[in-house]
Amino acid sequence: MLTLSVLDQSPVRKGATASQAVRETIELARAADRLGYHRYWIAEHHNSGGLASAAPEILIGEVASRTKHLRVGSGGVMLTHYSSLKVAETFRMLEALHPGRIDLGVGRAPGSDTKTARALASGAGPGLDRYGEQLMDVYGYLANDLPPDHPYAGIRAMPDGDTMPELWVLGSSAAGAQYAAEFGWSHCFAHFINADGGDRAMALYRERFKPSPFLAAPHGAIAVSVTVAATEAEAEYLSWSRWGWRIMAQKAERGGIPTPEEALAFAYTPEERDYLLYVKSRSIFGDPEQVRGRMVQLASEYGVEEVVAVTITHDFAARVRSYELLAGAFGLAARE
Repeated sequence: MLTLSVLDQSPVRKGATASQAVRETIELARAADRLGYHRYWIAEHHNSGGLASAAPEILIGEVASRTKHLRVGSGGVMLTHYSSLKVAETFRMLEALHPGRIDLGVGRAPGSDTKTARALASGAGPGLDRYGEQLMDVYGYLANDLPPDHPYAGIRAMPDGDTMPELWVLGSSAAGAQYAAEFGWSHCFAHFINADGGDRAMALYRERFKPSPFLAAPHGAIAVSVTVAATEAEAEYLSWSRWGWRIMAQKAERGGIPTPEEALAFAYTPEERDYLLYVKSRSIFGDPEQVRGRMVQLASEYGVEEVVAVTITHDFAARVRSYELLAGAFGLAARE
């Protein structure tokens, strides 16, 4: 049986507001808690007309306080923008408020355009070349385990406690898998971003994994674009909102996630239509049994036992229904 989790990018529906998108994140998290999902991750994106979650650490606290059973975390914090100490302190506080329920997933993608990335860092920022060092520092601050010769040895991320957030490296290439293996973190591969070579990246993670003080064996997951509906035709139709938005957003269409009708009617170039075919090929959509079969197959190909589902539709009720149908397909046990 696969473990099922949720990745929420807080999509802003065309005709709605970013504030509504954030409230829908809370509502969807409560539904996921009732439906029996394992964890609920919140993404980080900046200066986006279609995705509202710019500060996942704030939403994490709100979601955790409104739910009872889910692990709640970041999918993920874009670490290269920030101080490792500040990230560690933020997640130490979340762990103190919700012990045993917090995940810290980090990535090195900007989650924004270059100009916005510079603004976030108030200058040059740490840079990709220091990402591995930042990962070590985050753990060192969280666990009070900085090397004695570290320039900041003795600094502790407060509030201290007996438990620590679960640590994940997120990635869409072999680089993320390598970092996770080297430092002994859990690893989630973003199949919904890049389906090419993901199975090899996950195999690399398992082969090169070095046990850490908090993780004795490799622990992997994949994040996948999923849309479930009563029929395959309906699921494909609903999915066009996400597929079309990928192109429309690149053309400075900041109106949010379009309706399926708008996405289907958009004037795509031949090159864009080729790209849409690629996006469609790495998406899982269909009726519950079709989706279940494809997810089980994909998890087997990647050698993982957990799938994190990313679902974006223009109609929020259809989005909730997709997660309901997915939970039913896998027989998740409903909770109060």
